[in-house]
Amino acid sequence: MNKIESILDQNKKLSKNIEFVYDIQGSDGEYSDIPETISPKLKEALQNRGISKLYSHQAEAWRLSQEKKHFAVVTPTASGKTLTYNIPVLVEIMKDKSSKAMYIFPTKALSQDQMNELHELVELLEEDIKVFTFDGDTPADARKAIRKQGNIIVTNPDMLHQGIMPHHTKWMQFFQNLKYVVIDEMHIYRGVFGSHLTNVLRRLKRICKFYRSDPQFIFCSATIANPQRHAEKLLEDKVYLIDKSGAPVSPKKIIFYNPPVINYDLGIRASYIGEAKKVTHHLIKNGIQTIVFALSRLNVEVLTKYLKDYFENDRESMAELEKIAGYRGGYLPKRRREIEKGVREGTIKGIISTNALELGIDIGSLDAAVLAGYPGTIASTWQQIGRAGRRGKTAIGIFIASSSPIDQFLIKNPQYFLGGSPEHARINPDNLMILIDHIKCSSFELPFEEGEKFGNVEWEDLEEMLKFLTEGGILHKSGNRYFWSEDVYPAGAVNLRQIPKGNFVVVNTDKDNKIIAEVDYSAAAMTIYPEAIYMESGQQYIVDELDWEGRKAYVRKTDSDYFTDSIDYTNAKVLSEDEKRKSRHEDVFMGEVQVVTRVVGYKKIKFYTNENTGYGKINLPDLEMVTSAYWFTIPQHIIETLPYSKADCVDGIMGISKAMHYVAAMILMSDSYDIHNSVGDKSFEWFAMNKITERGIYTPELPGKPSVKINPEDLTNFQPTIFIYDNYPGGIGFSPLLFDSHEQLVENTKKLIETCPCENGCPSCVGPASEVGMNSKQIALDILKMLVSKAITKEEKKHLDGSKYYLN
Repeated sequence: MNKIESILDQNKKLSKNIEFVYDIQGSDGEYSDIPETISPKLKEALQNRGISKLYSHQAEAWRLSQEKKHFAVVTPTASGKTLTYNIPVLVEIMKDKSSKAMYIFPTKALSQDQMNELHELVELLEEDIKVFTFDGDTPADARKAIRKQGNIIVTNPDMLHQGIMPHHTKWMQFFQNLKYVVIDEMHIYRGVFGSHLTNVLRRLKRICKFYRSDPQFIFCSATIANPQRHAEKLLEDKVYLIDKSGAPVSPKKIIFYNPPVINYDLGIRASYIGEAKKVTHHLIKNGIQTIVFALSRLNVEVLTKYLKDYFENDRESMAELEKIAGYRGGYLPKRRREIEKGVREGTIKGIISTNALELGIDIGSLDAAVLAGYPGTIASTWQQIGRAGRRGKTAIGIFIASSSPIDQFLIKNPQYFLGGSPEHARINPDNLMILIDHIKCSSFELPFEEGEKFGNVEWEDLEEMLKFLTEGGILHKSGNRYFWSEDVYPAGAVNLRQIPKGNFVVVNTDKDNKIIAEVDYSAAAMTIYPEAIYMESGQQYIVDELDWEGRKAYVRKTDSDYFTDSIDYTNAKVLSEDEKRKSRHEDVFMGEVQVVTRVVGYKKIKFYTNENTGYGKINLPDLEMVTSAYWFTIPQHIIETLPYSKADCVDGIMGISKAMHYVAAMILMSDSYDIHNSVGDKSFEWFAMNKITERGIYTPELPGKPSVKINPEDLTNFQPTIFIYDNYPGGIGFSPLLFDSHEQLVENTKKLIETCPCENGCPSCVGPASEVGMNSKQIALDILKMLVSKAITKEEKKHLDGSKYYLN
């Protein structure tokens, strides 16, 4: 057993928390000779890089490329996917110097990283092949030369959408000769982002058709459950699948680590962030370069501070301070490049990241990957574990479970993870909000003609939308064509990744108002409210002022001994009931809801001890969206049958909702962040979701812990309703699946709560008893047992002891 494999065994305090160990044996690759049809110069360049044979999947990709077929390569991290598209693209350009290719990566960082690798190969070829990045950082004076001279343009979906296609007449030569379009990290294009990308590709193919080109599309992806179907839905055309990897597999040791229980009565475990800190410190102290993946930006900053504190006070083993670095969205590009370089060169021994480094950015050779909490999907878990041992070295991946139900389920059932299918990537490109936006963008680029389709949108549906836009004065019809008629530029108002509200910048008033970071609109109310502690690279800043309209937060350095965490509540209103059916006892619905999230306050949490040291109020605008939802109402007779007050029943139902959210994510095989849950009362016009409406069941009180208030009048006709809604404006297609899977969802939620070893509730099932009530677990189980029992009529119920009948 080598040093890396035995490292945790050396620390008994840590090793006793290991629940499961799984060894992945290394394996030799499956190789193929470099085909004779590949040019001798490229063969020589590959051999100069130590490549004398191709992996079998690379050879298969070459075959499909020469047959002019669209294909998707779905193989593990570090399996050489880059050559599956670089070889055919370079061969084509060497044959015909007028040929063009476009590489699309989801982030600018990944684009820059792949550019460096491509440049190295081109230099070895000693051919006049021009490779350029074209993104928001490209200088204006360089753009004309890139359009005219570039053989390979490396960009991202946002720049294609806003900076290239609206100006396609300037790119005429490029589009006329476009032979290949490469879309890397295909698994990222899911939900809203993926739905937008399909529409971007619809527009791209329209422009290519106008210039009489028909490019071949190549997709690359990490493992997902439906790669071929997903690629075909993105492209709306036949795509061939390559999913058998010929690359050798490095040996790995996968460790499942469960923080120890520190309160057996309440089922409370030690903080998983604290345990991640201990494990990572132990690894780095023993010379093991480690990457830590945290679930949120706040967790990244807290862990970065903790580890910097450790090693800044340990000068004997770590003389320089920049041995630990955080990495997340919001850092400025220059800072991110510095960190990537430090990890590659080995000067940074520990890097703490959000999923920003889950993608294929080259950060070199790492020995260990620590996952501080389940990242939400099996696919992401394997991607993150795969960041260690990328250069053929033995490595370890350590999954540290949080107290969430899904983490605890996985830690107790590791075979579900190890043998489980990865998640499905789901998109809904015909979401009306998204579709209308791209029809406007496409109309700006080229007029629509009568009888034309837009991707898979038939003319009859397209015509209705074009007429709607014409009536609004956005388009005008001349002859058989619809033309753009407004002065504004539509693509500039369409954000591919989120609601187009605009990002906030964080301004350091200590340094002449220097911008130190950016914050997404959706995260601003929860991270940069007045008096918040904002953290960047482990340094604390206090927010003095938030200019909501100006999208600026003014901060200054502070040395506080606490960080802040926002408290937010969600309210929803049913806009339409599109489908309804009867289950055993309850009515099940699917439809459209309006969701309002309000950030009402924040907690001050002390570093290291996690003590709550105070509260503060927040008064900022609500975040609103309309989306699709699945919901069901628990019948009145079940509530009346239970030997509990209606107020206690509310606690039990809140516990069911919490557990059901995680079970739903597992049934959908989706990220738990893709959906959200709420509890309300169907007897109200506005559902009193999660503690915020005036007539609501729950009302927060600040300062101090939010308390529960029950209005007896409101409980007279109490109709408790559990909602699970798509966490994307307009919905993305999850609700119909849950509507159809309702019975399985109820059964599995019951099993999850039943099998949890706690007595009265804990974070791994219905929530801590101290927060949700001492009887919440039992009440939740009693309700669920009733829901899964056979249905009886109201007349039968009169002659039965309901409690005994249902619960036994």
